[in-house]
Amino acid sequence: MPVVESVLLDTPPAVPEPGQCWIVGAAPVGAWSGRALAIAAWTDDGWRFVAPRAGLRVWSLADALPALCDGGAWRLGAVHARQVIVDGVPVVSAQQSAIANPAGGAAPDPEARAAISAILDALRAHGLIAA
Repeated sequence: MPVVESVLLDTPPAVPEPGQCWIVGAAPVGAWSGRALAIAAWTDDGWRFVAPRAGLRVWSLADALPALCDGGAWRLGAVHARQVIVDGVPVVSAQQSAIANPAGGAAPDPEARAAISAILDALRAHGLIAA
């Protein structure tokens, strides 16, 4: 994965070093003028630019996150996957069906219902189960 110093910078750095790269912002100035959203790389011969393409992913050192080009913008921290596997064990996969909050029962327990509802709300907020 290519590495950039930072994402969406409009002004070229004053003293770049050969091999350093940046993702140009939407309103570039100076040597980067007209190169919005491109990857700008400093070389011994000056600036070189790589046009963004949908699916291009880089690592941002400043943010310690990946950046993904969707064809029209860079999405910092966006990760697309079908599942997350840790030590060979799938821990997150596709969103599951909706689960209703608890209701009814012969001897309802309000504290237990509140706790279960809070867990379900958290799962919905994280997109793990449908709302």
